[in-house]
Order: sequence, then C-alpha cells, then structure tokens
Amino acid sequence: MAEKSCVKRLQKEFRALCKEPVSHIVARPSPNDILEWHYVLEGSEGTPFAGGYYYGKIKFPPEYPYKPPGISMTTPNGRFITQKKICLSMSDFHPESWNPMWSVSSILTGLLSFMVDTSPTTGSVSTTTEEKRRLAKSSLAFNCKNATFRKMFPEYVDKYNQRLSEQAASEQTASEVASRDKSSRPMLRKVTESTGEDMKVSAGELKEL
Repeated sequence: MAEKSCVKRLQKEFRALCKEPVSHIVARPSPNDILEWHYVLEGSEGTPFAGGYYYGKIKFPPEYPYKPPGISMTTPNGRFITQKKICLSMSDFHPESWNPMWSVSSILTGLLSFMVDTSPTTGSVSTTTEEKRRLAKSSLAFNCKNATFRKMFPEYVDKYNQRLSEQAASEQTASEVASRDKSSRPMLRKVTESTGEDMKVSAGELKEL
C-alpha cells in the first residue's frame, strides 16, 4: 500500500501534468492504482520514431519519491525490448543515482531523449532505421488492440479511427477515378474513329467538287 506522502506527491504531479502538458508526452495514473501509471510518448520529428505512438507503464514503489520507479514499454519500437524493465538512471535499476526531485514528467522526458540514443543498455535492442520507421507507422494500430490502452487513452483511439476513415475515403476516391477513366476510354476511341470517317467523307466531297 502506498504511503500517504507518495499518494500526495503523485496526485500533485498528475494535476501539474493536466495543467501544463509536456510536449510529446501523455501520462495518467490507473483509476484503480495510483502507483501504476500509463504513458504515451509521441516520436520526435526528424527521428526514425517520428509519427509513432509508444505506450508503456511506470510502476512506482510505495516509498516514492524516495525510491525510483520501474519503467517498461509495451509498443514494439525498435529501441527497447517490450514488456521488460528499461535501464535508466531514473529507474529502479539505479537507486543510487535517483533524485527525489525528479518527477513523472522528467522521467518520461528522459526516456524520450534516451530513445534516440544508440547507447546499449539493459532492456535495449538494436534495429535498423527502416525497422524503427516501420514500427512507428504501425504503432497506433498495435496500441488500439490493447484494451487497457483504449480505456486509458480514448483520444488516441479517436485519432486512429479518424485515420482509418480518411484512408477509406481516399481509397474510394481513387477507385472512382480509376473507374471513370476506364469507362471513358471506349468513348474516346469511338470519337476518334468517327472523326476519321468524317475526314474521308469530306475528302471525297472535295474531290467531286
């Protein structure tokens, strides 16, 4: 069970995040357990993670902020092994370097920065830039299959559904254009053939004249 000071601190941090959101980061505590937070990191532009949405969890100890949390990522990303704790100076891998002044926002900002770093660490994986981009492109679809993600982040589900609607509309438009082009080709040939016959007749008439 969380200590009173821990609960108070996490509640304060959540209010701060709601009041002043951090760029590329969304984080919320579980409705049933304030020690379990869920987050989404949006991939930074100019990196292989651009356009990606990376879902994960932070598990806080009852002694927080005097002890560090555990951090993991659920979305395949090409940088960290999924469902495995990530080794950071701000995580429970390094309690000796933990600073009680650090917060949820500073932890996730550090994680976002560490994503674009190539330094190996416990819980990391090495992949190509192309693979990271492929995973970024499919990340939102992957996340929306997760019931907890859908419950915690309905705005991203809406974004995904909107993307599907736009894709369907685009495909339908392309299909209609292709269909119109196909149906107009015989008509063009007919007009051309007709024009040719008219020219022959006109030439004959001129000869008679």
